[in-house]
Amino acid sequence: MTKRVLTAADILPMEDYTRNRTEHRRRVSLKKRNRRVAVGPSITFYFECFETMWLQVQEMVYIEKGGAEQVPGELEAYNPLIPNGSELTATFMIEIDDPIRRKRTLASLGGIEDAAFLRVGGETIGGIAEADQDRTTAEGKASSVQFVHFPFTPEQIAAFSTPNAEVVLGFSHPHYRHMTVLPEAVRAELATDFG
Repeated sequence: MTKRVLTAADILPMEDYTRNRTEHRRRVSLKKRNRRVAVGPSITFYFECFETMWLQVQEMVYIEKGGAEQVPGELEAYNPLIPNGSELTATFMIEIDDPIRRKRTLASLGGIEDAAFLRVGGETIGGIAEADQDRTTAEGKASSVQFVHFPFTPEQIAAFSTPNAEVVLGFSHPHYRHMTVLPEAVRAELATDFG
């Protein structure tokens, strides 16, 4: 059974984590390999799971050195990004190196967090932005980091979980209409998030 919620008991004491940090990072990096998908020239999706969020919490505590007192806040922040068994969750990043082009592009992508979709078996699953905060300013500027949930019906899960099913990930935003077909290795890895 896949774990769906991180608890304080899952977080290693800092000395234990530090001792094996390289190995923990390597192990989760291998898991992430088939959870990363580029869509168009500027956006990359990082599909999350229990393991990626576990590492995120461990790293935040390691970097910020907040100890056990920091853990509850990190769990509150990152638990919502662990898929619940009937959804996929992702962080997507708008990645543009040139600061002038980045500023101009972000100013034109307001609302992009509501324009992400997956298409499988002839059905479209619209992304739902994480509701922790507004990620588009009142002026219409998008944040460069977005969090999105894709809720599935049982039928959509079955279609997604079929080996070699064609799954399209994309955006319907008027200023970013890009799509990509998930490689089979990615589809197979993400299918493990259901159930």
